[in-house]
Amino acid sequence: MSHRHVNKRTGAIAGAAAAAIAGAAILLPNANASTDRPAALRTFSAPAATQVATALKADLGDQAAGWYLDGANGHLVMNVLSEDDATSVRAKGAVAKVVHNSLTALKAGARTLRNNASVPGTAWSIDPKTNKIVVLADKTVTGTKMATLSKVTDQMGAGMVTVKRSRGEFKRFDGGAMGGAANGDANGNANGNANGNANGSADSNGGAGGSAANSGGQGGGQGGGAAAGPVGGSAIFGGNARCSLGFNVTVKGAPAFLTAGHCGNDSKTWSADQGGGQPLGTVADSQFPKTDFALVTYDDPGAQPQSAVDLGNGSTQAITKAAEAAVGMKVQRSGSTTGLHDGTVTGLDATVNYGNGDIVNGLIQTDVCAEPGDSGGSMFSGDSAVGLTSGGSGDCTQGGETFFQPVTDALQATGAEIGAGGGGGGDAGGSAAGGGDQGGGAAGAADGGAGDAGAGSAGAGDAGAANAGAGDAGAGDAGTQDPGTEAPGTGAQDPGAAAGDSLN
Repeated sequence: MSHRHVNKRTGAIAGAAAAAIAGAAILLPNANASTDRPAALRTFSAPAATQVATALKADLGDQAAGWYLDGANGHLVMNVLSEDDATSVRAKGAVAKVVHNSLTALKAGARTLRNNASVPGTAWSIDPKTNKIVVLADKTVTGTKMATLSKVTDQMGAGMVTVKRSRGEFKRFDGGAMGGAANGDANGNANGNANGNANGSADSNGGAGGSAANSGGQGGGQGGGAAAGPVGGSAIFGGNARCSLGFNVTVKGAPAFLTAGHCGNDSKTWSADQGGGQPLGTVADSQFPKTDFALVTYDDPGAQPQSAVDLGNGSTQAITKAAEAAVGMKVQRSGSTTGLHDGTVTGLDATVNYGNGDIVNGLIQTDVCAEPGDSGGSMFSGDSAVGLTSGGSGDCTQGGETFFQPVTDALQATGAEIGAGGGGGGDAGGSAAGGGDQGGGAAGAADGGAGDAGAGSAGAGDAGAANAGAGDAGAGDAGTQDPGTEAPGTGAQDPGAAAGDSLN
């Protein structure tokens, strides 16, 4: 009896064990399948995209071949050299794109162009979307110059390089002091350049300047009120040159600002008005060519300029940090000729040959328009400083290509930090020191009337939004501007487009 009982019990235990094993056989394959399944594609914010891409580049090493943000859906796209390398990319929720050219090979190709095809009127950059070097030849590249370029690019092969034509001519975007700045030369100036006028308001020359910044309704709700002093995009004057302020910074606690290096070479001293009656600062460091940035220290060591950019509609965008550019990044540019425009980063590590030996490397290429006088102005994405306007081709009527000095490189080289003092946003129109009769007052902020922009009559814009107490509207001589330099009716811009799409 007991023997039969033991056998029955043993059989029961064996049956239970077999059932458990069978159950495990069913569960284990499912568990393995879940760990092997690629992560779902993510929509990346700017900080997350930068963090993930940086980590992936470190993990992949030489097998990484660049990355970009697909602006249509917010996906991070990472170029790799083999399907094996794609696994780790997909595990992070990014898109893995297997390409032929390594980043090392592309950079070597760029050096070949620099050494053997240094033709004035050309530019090139690395485009991770096509995994090629994209070469641009402006309208001056003809005859022997085009033959030289074609010989080198043909030897490199179609799989490495693409040659395109630019309709315009590559040039620096510094302008003459008499040149009709959108932010008001002469100087019922916008941007509150010590005159209390609302940012982007039309100046005393009747909207010939200020209305261009607002024409087409560029502006937006980013940031707070108008600045009480010069901010990014403000007109600055040195000798016979007019440029734009880039970003206010501090250097060892002292206030300063960044602008283009070729502007810093134009003049050692800079003011907020054409006549020099509102001095701003003195150039402490200017680098051009090769790179293109200048550091200007404020003459008043107690100055507290706002860390912000003019949005051209009476408000500003606060700037709190600097960011690296990446292809696909949505950006905006503010400058003293054309005001606020937006676009996208299209290439990195760009070289542009302006002629006369002026060759600049390491630039950011974009499709944002610009014109003479915009040099040095701010390129930004949300509250991040990204670039300083260098030059390009085209204008804000027909479009073109524009190149920017990376802000991060300029900060590292000068030891500067974003921000200056802690000057606040101020209220619209402010009561800036020295308001006097410099203000735009009744000149009226242009309200986007494309036909009136640059019309040259004192009442061209009808918004009348400038600070009524900023002084009389006769501060500038309406005849001193050249309204023909403006680009009326450039179309509505979307200043909100920069939010959330920045990359490294």
